[in-house]
Amino acid sequence: MDDATAVPSRFRAGWHPTNVGHLVMGVAFLGIVGIWALVVSETVTGEDIRWLLPIPWVVAGLAGLLVIAFSGRRRPAPQPAAVTTRAEEPQTEPETDDDDDNTRIIDTEENS
Repeated sequence: MDDATAVPSRFRAGWHPTNVGHLVMGVAFLGIVGIWALVVSETVTGEDIRWLLPIPWVVAGLAGLLVIAFSGRRRPAPQPAAVTTRAEEPQTEPETDDDDDNTRIIDTEENS
């Protein structure tokens, strides 16, 4: 493999970063499909349906929170950036020549 297609070493063991948004929406989708199946099969009817509808969103949210909480432990600690110091240079204002106007007038009534 060349350097352009090399896989970082922390991902070679089969681990890959989890996309939390995809996970949450996938869990919510499966939950809604499950509730739909219960309603279509008439296992759940009437007032019970309104109590089932929030369950996929709560479970999906908990799954997202758990992934965020536990996936942070596997990440290596960020390395501090190298600190470089420069000799302090005096701050000077850029020189301006107020007499020289480099503005180019494109359209005026005189040129028309």
